[in-house]
Amino acid sequence: MKRIIVALVIVEFIMGCTAIKVSEQSNKNIDQRVDSLLSLMTLEEKIGQLVLFTSHWDVTGPVMRESDLGEIKSGKCGNVFNAHTAAYTYELQRIAVEESRLGIPMLFGYDVIHGHKTIFPISLGEAASWDLEAIEKSARVSAIEAAVSGINWTFAPMCDISVDPRWGRVSEGAGEDPFLGSRIAEARVRGFQGKDNNLADPFTILACVKHFAAYGAPVAGRDYNTVDMSERSFRGVYLPPYKAAINAGALSVMASFNELNGVPATSNKWLMTDLLRNELGFKGFVVSDYSGIAELIPHGVTDNLDEAANLAFNSGVDMDMQSGAYFKCMKDLVESGKVSSKSIDEACRRILAVKFQLGLFDNPYLYCDTINEKKYVYAPEHLDAAYDVAKRSFVLLKNDSQTLPLNKSDKLAVIGELANSKRDLLGSWKAAGDWDFITTLLDELKLFAGEKNVLYAEGCKKFGDDRSMFEEAITIAKGADKIIFAMGEDNEWTGEATSRTSIKIPGVQSELLEKLRKLNKPIVIVLMNGRPLDLSVESEMASAILETWYAGTKGAKAITDVLYGVYNPSGKLPMTFPRNVGQIPIYYYAKNTGRPKSPEEPKYRSQYIDSPNTPLFPFGFGLSYTSFKYSNLQLSGSVLKLGQSISVKVKITNSGSFDGEEVAQLYLQDIVGSVTRPIKELKGFQKLFIKVGETKEVEFMINHSLLAFHRLDMSYGTEPGSYNVFVGTNSNNVLSAKFSIE
Repeated sequence: MKRIIVALVIVEFIMGCTAIKVSEQSNKNIDQRVDSLLSLMTLEEKIGQLVLFTSHWDVTGPVMRESDLGEIKSGKCGNVFNAHTAAYTYELQRIAVEESRLGIPMLFGYDVIHGHKTIFPISLGEAASWDLEAIEKSARVSAIEAAVSGINWTFAPMCDISVDPRWGRVSEGAGEDPFLGSRIAEARVRGFQGKDNNLADPFTILACVKHFAAYGAPVAGRDYNTVDMSERSFRGVYLPPYKAAINAGALSVMASFNELNGVPATSNKWLMTDLLRNELGFKGFVVSDYSGIAELIPHGVTDNLDEAANLAFNSGVDMDMQSGAYFKCMKDLVESGKVSSKSIDEACRRILAVKFQLGLFDNPYLYCDTINEKKYVYAPEHLDAAYDVAKRSFVLLKNDSQTLPLNKSDKLAVIGELANSKRDLLGSWKAAGDWDFITTLLDELKLFAGEKNVLYAEGCKKFGDDRSMFEEAITIAKGADKIIFAMGEDNEWTGEATSRTSIKIPGVQSELLEKLRKLNKPIVIVLMNGRPLDLSVESEMASAILETWYAGTKGAKAITDVLYGVYNPSGKLPMTFPRNVGQIPIYYYAKNTGRPKSPEEPKYRSQYIDSPNTPLFPFGFGLSYTSFKYSNLQLSGSVLKLGQSISVKVKITNSGSFDGEEVAQLYLQDIVGSVTRPIKELKGFQKLFIKVGETKEVEFMINHSLLAFHRLDMSYGTEPGSYNVFVGTNSNNVLSAKFSIE
């Protein structure tokens, strides 16, 4: 189909109107305005508000199919995604507002996941910071850059809990824990929408809670695959982050690709209406994922697009992303009585209400400001923020004999294709981020230590079996004091549709590592990856391992500064690292069995015969260049009464040689319940800076809400009995005490 390039010659002073602030509108006033508009709309125009089509980007720049432009003019397409830059979205918005009958403005959506132009660490890396302020800052900067680039809606945050690193989209989430995931979901919504949820602020954008629901638990870790679990597991583990994001004010939700208990999410009325709207009280609109409605046909719940549209809409999916099902079929469905006019009005009302809240009816070009686009995209303060968040996201997994931090006088052999890669630093879902102008790890190491102290050999590729460069790498390494080996995955190996059956480092990278080890020199592995990896071999050969994920636009500088001790690493793992793929799924909040592992009875226990049950690196794990000692765990009481709290205090001393930050973690265990309970659950954390020799006291408060769970009859609350409280540096290394509920 013929495409045309939209004219982008716009007078800048016309577009410099973003500074106009929309007055606060009460919900009642918005409802009245929506009702007035609905009374003027034809059925086709109402259906048009339920349609979301894509724009297209190629080497010639932004383009829109000529037929889609016609649908915008006719009011049959009310929303567009994958369109950005202020000038381009201005022209599309102008067509909608000035050339359609009613002039209804459009939403512009885009995958602003961990940055728009300025790219932050991947979401899993940000989660490893355990720093809610830093994560909110990342989303705030992302929102500003997106907003000034014509975008008013992001498809984030991803709130999917996952305990399976084979699934590539773990890179896009917050890891395995529902408590940490919930706090991060709230922080990201605040960042995107602003602390006061004033969507009419021209520097905020609409958040979208995805993927509803349980998308992170596909069978065998294979993307888009079946999900099947008990309601207890769903409500206790997978649901909380979605709920937290909705409670934080997110006004759009995306349906997931997967089925849940035999019903695809896109046609699951229990999920989209009974649970999301009636139980959780969600007031915004629901959008399908890309072509998700048409995919009900291969799912096998229908054999035609008409019925797919009928099933999706009547389940509670308001907007159709890209499949064209509503566009093609909805009018006939209404006229045949399969879809009621009233339900069309309700779905349209929800979408229009959000457009009013975004201020688009008061100023349709609110997000189309080329002046602010030039001012804020890659602004120095945004690049500084990307550097700050990146350095906080790194996790020191190993550091034998204080191999790190490096000395500036160390002569380094830098090995690995990833050490000289720009593109890989940005990771998956890089949005509109550019890599041409950023620096590589090799660039930054040379800048910091001087070119004479940094020798480079690629050694091997990220994947494949080419060993022809081994000898050059070995020769260079022989003349070095220490070896820096950047290892990991290609950025295209993580994210959507990148499931793996092996989570080992690919190619011959580890084979080269084994040869370098024979030189008996300290080896520092700098990991670049988007999922927990099987590092059972590498952890034995390396002297130090620094997990850097994909660190973003300023990632190379952040890695270099951490390697040299300019910043002391403070990250903690948001996902368990298994010893091997056979342990998957592995997570810290597992339950005991009737035959838990016991040293007294080595056989007929729940254990492997060829591997320990324990992970290689547990949830919450992360070393520092200094050491922290926990002591004097005290509870304010031994009995928790209804309506009251128990204070938990612990002292933490920096007993090492560097100032540093520590993440103190609180875990609780219900020892006996009406249903089996996890061996521990994260219920609090605090990140604090402690100087060398300094002792700080940390306090947590325990109340009934932290201990509530779905009991035998599925009611939600607490039960009397004994509880363990644990506080420590990770999920395994803790101090403990007891209390009870009477």
